[in-house]
Formats: sequence, C-alpha cells, structure tokens
Amino acid sequence: MKPVGKPGRTGELMPVEVALARLLALAEAAPIRDTETLPLAACEGRVLAQDLVSTLDLPPWPNSAMDGYALHLADWTGEPLPVSQRIFAGQAPEALARGTCARIFTGAPVPAGADCVEMQENAQVQADGRVVFTQSLRVQQNIRPQGQETTVGEVVLPAGTRLGPIEQGLAASLGCATLEVIRRVHVAVLSTGDELIEPGQPLGPGQIYNSNRVLLCSWLTRLGCEVLDAGILPDDLPATRQRLVELGDVDLILSTGGVSVGEADFLGIALREDGELALWKLAIKPGKPLTCGHYRGVPVIGLPGNPASTLVTFALLARPYLLRRQGVQAVEPLTFQVPAGFVWAKPGNRREYLRGRLEQGRAVIYKNQSSGVLRSAAWAEGLVEVREGSTLAQGDEVGFIPLSEVLG
Repeated sequence: MKPVGKPGRTGELMPVEVALARLLALAEAAPIRDTETLPLAACEGRVLAQDLVSTLDLPPWPNSAMDGYALHLADWTGEPLPVSQRIFAGQAPEALARGTCARIFTGAPVPAGADCVEMQENAQVQADGRVVFTQSLRVQQNIRPQGQETTVGEVVLPAGTRLGPIEQGLAASLGCATLEVIRRVHVAVLSTGDELIEPGQPLGPGQIYNSNRVLLCSWLTRLGCEVLDAGILPDDLPATRQRLVELGDVDLILSTGGVSVGEADFLGIALREDGELALWKLAIKPGKPLTCGHYRGVPVIGLPGNPASTLVTFALLARPYLLRRQGVQAVEPLTFQVPAGFVWAKPGNRREYLRGRLEQGRAVIYKNQSSGVLRSAAWAEGLVEVREGSTLAQGDEVGFIPLSEVLG
C-alpha cells in the first residue's frame, strides 16, 4: 500500500466515491473468515457464512389459501355436492371421493384428486348438508402449489446476508435450528486529545466531555461488532505508538481525532511515519481529515474528532468497510431523491452532508451545520446530500439518506 499524497499538499481532496471504493477494496483484501454456529434466535444482526440452501419444498404439499371447499372441477357440472370429509391444517387428508367436495381450512393440505378450492363466502350449504357453488370456478383456484416459495436445492439466502427478523423467520420456515455465521469483528475504539475527559468528571479549563467514544461503541455494538474500549490517548507521540502496538490483536483500530497534519495530531504522525497510508483528506464536509491505513499490519481508520464529522464519516465510510469485511455486498445506504425545502446559494468543492429531516415531503436542514454540533443529528432524521459545485433552489431534488439506513 502506498501513500496517496504528501501530507499538507492542497488540492488533493479525494472524492467520496473513490475513498469508499478504496476502503471496500481494503476490506475485501482482509475478509473475516472465521465462523461460528449459533442458535437461530441468537443470529440477529449477524452475517450468514454459507449459502442457506433449502432442503425441502415450501410449502411441502399443495395447500388451501382460503377457508372453503375443495373439489375436482371436471367432475362438477353445477349440481350441489355432498361433503365427504373435513380437513384442518395439520391433518393428512384422504383422497377426495368422486362426486363430492371436502370442507377445508386455510393452510390445510389439498386432498389428492382435488384441483380447486372455492372460498366459503361463495358457497351455500343446503339443509341436507350439500354445498352449492354460486360463482364460476377455475382449476388451481385458491390453491398454493407445492414449492411455491422454494424448492429443494434452491439458494434461499446467499452468504453475506445480514440476518434480521425476516431472514430468521425464513430460516425457521425451512426447519433450521442453527446457522453458521461470520464471527464478530473485533474493533478497538480510542479517542485522542488532552482536552477530553469522561462524562461524570468535573470539567477543567479547556476540557470537553468525550461523546465520540460512547457514540461509536454503541453504534458498533448495533452492527454486531465486539468492541474494545481503548480509552483516551494523550497528546504524546511515544504513548500513541505504544497504544497502537498494544492493540495489535484486533481487526480494526477506530479512532477519533488526531489524524490531521497539525503538530498535536499524533495519531496521524504515527501512521505517516511508522505505518502505511491508504487514503486521507477527502472531498467531504464534514469529515475532510479522515485517514485510513495500517499500523504494523493492523488496519486503522482515523475519524475526525468533531462529533458531526465522526457521525458522517462512520456512517458513509467506516460502516460499509466493516460490513464488507464480513462479506456483506449491499453496504451502501439507500438514498432517496426529495424536493429541497431550503436554498443553497454557495457551491462548494466538497460533497456536503447536512443534518436534516422531512417536513411535508421536503428536506429541511438544521439551523447550525457546524461539525461540532451533535445536537443537529439528534434533531435530524437523515443526511441531506449536496453535491460538489451545486446550488439549490426551493423544490430542486436533493439526496436524502435516512439515519435508519445507517444506524444498524
């Protein structure tokens, strides 16, 4: 891996798409291959390690889609039919007697010899118990065929699928009690800066509470990662190098702050002097000083220290990287085009992600878009994407990424 440019040069901002492509390539070069087998109920949020292949037809036999009456259409000429059996779900029916119909309930197996089910609303039961059908009928009406959902040998869920309630339910419908999943990604989270202290401690001169580590540890847990809270790094180069060495057994070191080119940005200095840089300085706002590289073979992603910058770069870049390490292919959030409910008069040279929400179908933005204002994200429902060099008038289309797309 080669440095992408000399630190400090201007005009070398990397486009967001290029940065994401590089991060995903790095992830694919270091896939997590270890797996574990878990009970189905414990697989929420985990990533499927092997294709889930159906071992049965689903449904395993033709069944009724309605409460009604099963009959053989070719034997019926419009006359009332006697009921020869009653079939409930979970029962094995007898073959349908010629010249009769069967009372059948939703989900019950269709008896051999029947090829039509009429719903009970369109049937009339006479005093003698025979049934009159009042509507025209057709073959296979209201019958779910065998294998309608899946057949033996079909790949139902490919490897790399993130498992949620729907996927778990589908696996259960195939009789799976356990699934093989990718082991959790081990991520060490650290913050940098002498100005940071932990919540609950009294603030001293020039100090602020550390919000980024709580934000990231919670977010990573939602993503199914195993999180190591590595604390706060002091503004000291030897201490920074030592801490990076101590974290050599994790899959990723994720830091916030200290990755720019200032004299006190010791994490950035350590990576540039002792490690390898894959990318840095992105054409994104907030979040320009994001850094990615390796330190003694361990991947490192250095997020900017401002809270909104941390949020945006983790959502759009670090999160896809972590998912791709586990083999997930669909890692980019859905973006919807919506009308702008604001004016953007000054074009910029970076892609901007504004904290916003939808009001009456239009995207509106928080009044203060400073990268240090996390409250803007708590107010927001999503990120409003303003492309490089763009201006916006009221009603112009703009990209909107719901926060629900990236928080899990």
